[in-house]
This record gives sequence, structure tokens and C-alpha cells, in this order.
Amino acid sequence: MHHLINFAHTPRAKALLPFVIFYLASQLFWIAKLRQWKRTFIRNRGLRIWLGIVGWSFYVLWYVYAVWDLRRTPSPVHLTAADALLQGPFQWWVFGSVLGLLVYLLVRATSLIAGGLARIFHRPATAAAMPAGAESAGSPGTTRSAALSQPDRRRFFRQAATAAAAVPFAAGAYGILYGRLDLKITHQRITIPRLPASFEGFSILQLSDLHIGPFMTEREIRKIAAISNSLRPHLAVLTGDFVTYDPSTQYAVVDALSGIKAPFGVFGCLGNHEIYTRTEASITALFAARGFRMLRQEQTLIRAGNDVVNMIGVDYQTQARYVRGHAGYVKRYLQGVDKLLVPQTVNILLSHNPNTFDRAAQLGIDFTIAGHTHGGQVNLEFLHTDVSPARIYTPYVSGLFQKGNGQLYVNRGIGTIAVPMRLGAPPEITVYHLSRRT
Repeated sequence: MHHLINFAHTPRAKALLPFVIFYLASQLFWIAKLRQWKRTFIRNRGLRIWLGIVGWSFYVLWYVYAVWDLRRTPSPVHLTAADALLQGPFQWWVFGSVLGLLVYLLVRATSLIAGGLARIFHRPATAAAMPAGAESAGSPGTTRSAALSQPDRRRFFRQAATAAAAVPFAAGAYGILYGRLDLKITHQRITIPRLPASFEGFSILQLSDLHIGPFMTEREIRKIAAISNSLRPHLAVLTGDFVTYDPSTQYAVVDALSGIKAPFGVFGCLGNHEIYTRTEASITALFAARGFRMLRQEQTLIRAGNDVVNMIGVDYQTQARYVRGHAGYVKRYLQGVDKLLVPQTVNILLSHNPNTFDRAAQLGIDFTIAGHTHGGQVNLEFLHTDVSPARIYTPYVSGLFQKGNGQLYVNRGIGTIAVPMRLGAPPEITVYHLSRRT
């Protein structure tokens, strides 16, 4: 309790307060809607009371279990019955209820504004069009008819808003049951004019943001490793966030990825969740025991024939101070990386956070490979292609970007965070094909 009181006075807690209030409002909104539907469709009062008692009991117990269960240790790396039947539906409900209320309010506000504008512009035209004496002769009936239709219009817009508010529930179900497993393989050509001749057609496979857990299981990751091998890359890179919040899961994720094979080796960098779980050193050692090298403010030369390219890796870096202890915070991105560059050679950077790209381009790094964003994970592309949660903290959400002679590709990752769903941002394996020619 003492820790909870202390947290309540922190800036982080104050920043979260509006979201907590809106979440509580969403619960009250949907409870009121469910009660309204119960009164409409169930005429027997005794049955309504019985269903209310059962419903409230389930609702409270469901919340208590789900919140308690989120903190369990160790975290499972396979899908349990409790996750499938309770935790997954709980997170689906939270997503749908919050976004549903937001949609409802937007639709209602739009309809009210549209109705107000229609009345403003319609009344003068109607009055001007009325013949003299029409008010006493025939307009009362017309006025009463219009007045009677207003409640019908309001009822229609309320029903339309409620129907629109149900869309996030359907979208969330799709995202959990299908979207999070709808793996896409992207083949991306990367043109680097100064690429050595021996590296023409060289392929690099990237996996990112595994986030092993009950909704991205050890078994699924083994399948992804097998798919990666079937693509026969020359080299493979892993760009961080192997775990989420439980450090004990590092053993399972390293074991699941250990089957990846590439003739030029497997390299990687660490993400922010390795910082949160304090597994930076331990997971690096686990990967090293399997022959995988995590590059931590380090570089290595990749040799093909008589030619080389220089590969650099850095730990997660951020200029935001929202993490306790300012984990990963830097005043300037990629400090010291200039000493890792090899002049007159192609330099490739592995950096979990794509926000390092601007500095990488300034340093003359040819190609930056990043992850972190999950491609937004839940993209509302039916509203606008730029409506993505990831745009809150980066302009580099997913795909290929160019600045000067530098290029960046942001991989959408494999796993999920917060809610186990993906919408408009399917999981991705990327294969880069290096070339000197456009």
C-alpha cells in the first residue's frame, strides 16, 4: 500500500490519470448499455435480477483474476487454458470498451454538429420559401410533423453511434484470433551504390520484437525460426525485445531461436525490454553459448571473398524519460559510434529504436535496421494511413525510409505488447537483398 501511495504522487501516475478516468467512464458506459438492453429484451423482472447478480459476480471476479494474473511469475511461454479463456477475453474487453466509447463519442459529436448546422442553414431557407399566411393555414401540421420526426432522428443517430461503438469489439476479436498470427514475409531491395562486388545479392534476414509469452509461444517462435531457415539468408539479425516483463522467459526464447542457421552468422542488438528485465548481460551470454553474437556498442566485419562490410550494433537508446530510472536515456543518439565506423566501407547499423536514424544518416551509415514500433500494432487505417499509436514517439513506424545517402528499414516485429492483437500491422519477417544497382 505504501508503494501504491508513493506511485500515486509521481509525474507518471498523474500523466496516466486521464486515461484511468476515461477507462472507468468506458466501463460505466457499457454497463449502462447492457442494463438498457437487458430491460428491453428480458421482460421477466426476476430473471433480470438473477442475471444481474450473476453478471456482476462474474465481472468482479474476472477483473480481480485478470489483474492479479498479469503479475504472475514465471510467465508461461505456452498458451494456457486460463490465458485463452480469461486473460485473452479480458484484454479484448478492455480494448473494445475503451475504443468503443471513443468511437461512440466521436459519432455522436459529429451527428450533433451536423444536425446543428443543418438547422442553422435550413430554417432561413424554409422561412423565406413560405407563402404569406402559410403559418396560419397549413404550417402547424407540417411543424408538428417535423417536431415529431426529431426524436426519431435523434434515436437513429444514437443507434448508429452504438453500432459504430461495437466495431472495435469485432476488430479486436479479429486481431487476437487471426491478425497477430498473420505472418508476412517482406523481400526488400536495398540499393547501396558503393556496395562491394562480392556482396551483390547478399541477403540479410531480420526478426524483431519476439516478446515471448502465452500469446507468442515458444512453439510459435520455433516455427518462425524454421520459416527463417527456409528462406536461406546469407546472414540473420535479431533486433531486440526478446522478452517482455519476466526475465525467466529469456531461456525459452533463446532456445527457440537457436535453430536459426545462416552461413555468415547470426548477430543482433538488444531492446528496451532487455533493459526493463535486467537481462542484457545474461541474454547476451545465452546467445553467445549458441553461437549468436549480440553487438553492444560493438562492430564486426562481415567478409565475402576479398570484400568486407562493417556491422555495428547498439543497445536501446531513447531521449524520452518516461521509464523509471531513465533506463536507456541518452542526451544524444549514437554517441561513440563514430569510432566504430570503417571509412570507405559500407556500414550497417543494428538499432532497436528507429529514432537513431537521423543521427546515423549524419554519421554516414549506409543502412540502419530497426524494430521497436510493432508497426503500430493497432493501426486504424480505415480512418487514415497515418493513424498509428507508434506516431506518438516516432515518425518511423514501418517500412523503408531514406535521408541523404542513409536508409532505414523498420520491421513490424513478431510479438505483441499490452493487448495480444494486431490490426493493420501484421507480424513480419524481412529479407533484405543488397545491391549496387537500382
